Amino acid sequence: MSLVLFALLLGFVTYWVISRRVANLTSIPLWILWLVMMMPVLTFTVWMLLNDGQPPPTVLLYGLMILSSLVLYTILTMASVRARQSIKASETNPQTEKITEKTSKAPAKKPTKPITREEETLLQRCFPWSVYYLQNIEYLPQAMICKGKLKSAPGEAYSTIQKNVESNFGDRFLVLFQQGLNGSPFFALVPNPQAKNQIVPESATPAQVARLKKLKQLNTRVTTRPFLAFVLAVLTLLTTTYVGAGLIGGFERLAEPTVVELWENSELMSAGFSYGLSLMVILGVHETGHYLATRYHRLKATLPYFIPVPFFLGTLGAFIQMRSPMPNRRALFDIGIAGPLAGLAVSLPILVWGLAHSSVVAMGETSQLLSFESLDPSRSMLLLIISKLALGSQLQTTSALNLHPLAISGCLGLIVTALNLMPVGQLDGGHIVHAMYGQKTATVVSHVARILMLILGYVYQEFLLWAFLLLFIPAAEPALNDVSELNGPRDFLGLLSLALLIMIILPAPVPLQGLIF
Repeated sequence: MSLVLFALLLGFVTYWVISRRVANLTSIPLWILWLVMMMPVLTFTVWMLLNDGQPPPTVLLYGLMILSSLVLYTILTMASVRARQSIKASETNPQTEKITEKTSKAPAKKPTKPITREEETLLQRCFPWSVYYLQNIEYLPQAMICKGKLKSAPGEAYSTIQKNVESNFGDRFLVLFQQGLNGSPFFALVPNPQAKNQIVPESATPAQVARLKKLKQLNTRVTTRPFLAFVLAVLTLLTTTYVGAGLIGGFERLAEPTVVELWENSELMSAGFSYGLSLMVILGVHETGHYLATRYHRLKATLPYFIPVPFFLGTLGAFIQMRSPMPNRRALFDIGIAGPLAGLAVSLPILVWGLAHSSVVAMGETSQLLSFESLDPSRSMLLLIISKLALGSQLQTTSALNLHPLAISGCLGLIVTALNLMPVGQLDGGHIVHAMYGQKTATVVSHVARILMLILGYVYQEFLLWAFLLLFIPAAEPALNDVSELNGPRDFLGLLSLALLIMIILPAPVPLQGLIF
């Protein structure tokens, strides 16, 4: 039942991502794209249901991933070919030629400028020649692109021009400083959706007026919702306690117990509560780190919200929602790294205490990283080191661990930290790499990380689902000032976070095991 619920949840999330990110880019029906992308998951679920929980062969899963990718590529390619053919046919049609001749004789309409001629003069004055030599302004439907040559430090240029724009136009525009494809930085002015005094054009349609009113109403709402955060936290504590009791072995002993049966078993409930509370503390501190970092940079964000589910681990994690644009790469770095470091600071003591109260069992065929009754600590370099420090001589090369409830939550804390540190898209690691090396390099690193995780999933099947989920992580959005680079200490801290990721997800090499044992 848990597998079916997880597949349904993943299918819903996939459909939501496709509808938000892809629907406007193609005319292909959404259900076809969804079916192709969900092919490996659906096959895995059906196989497990028909074969009494036995996982399908790894070759089959990778074959389906490759097949679904090829099918998706073929569908998108055929759609683009049909679009080009229709355009070509319309161009060669005699009737359309007459229409184009008539329209070509008519004077071409110039794109409407979002500012008046007087405001254009003010905009040009916002760019001092000694800071940023403005050469031309390109007017687009949703932005004004200001291109020129940078004459000062990126941080100084952005600060000066942003202040000048604010003094002349108020909060009407957001000022973006981005790196061009040719390496030359440019400025872009886009309408600020959170502007307090938005000017409604006279030519605005009723739909546009209604949208502006809706944006103003959203901006006036309270950013934090403490009651909602409290309710979700209580529900998550209940679901994690229930699932935690099952992870300890209650589901096997009681054979699909009810909530009442678990409630009457004080031993299992105590173990489940220890697991649930410690896991929530780890996840909550992780998101609180993000929240405090946003407050430090004077940005708006919601309180941490937990996601309760009555299966899997009892929760799908926690999150905060940013309500302000990211000002620069320094803020992007600080907010991205604050969560993993805060969560790790809590996970390590909980893990050490839990490992010290765990029991050592013989290594078996089922021993792996996520097998809490027979966990192989050598599957993770950092976990092996911590386990040896906590258990001492009890832990040998042929030993596995039967984890204490607190050790389970501590181990999950390490995994959550590693997952968030993956340098992919909107994950914390993606934000860190983006802040360190820029958006272009971060995109390349994201693709390489996805490929490496697929290879790691082929060797260790517990990482297979992890690698598959990384394919759905959307790309990170750039900061307002995405040109100014970080300082030395932040770069060093970012490299340490990537080293921490490697120590968590990679198994301990034989030389390291020889030194430990």
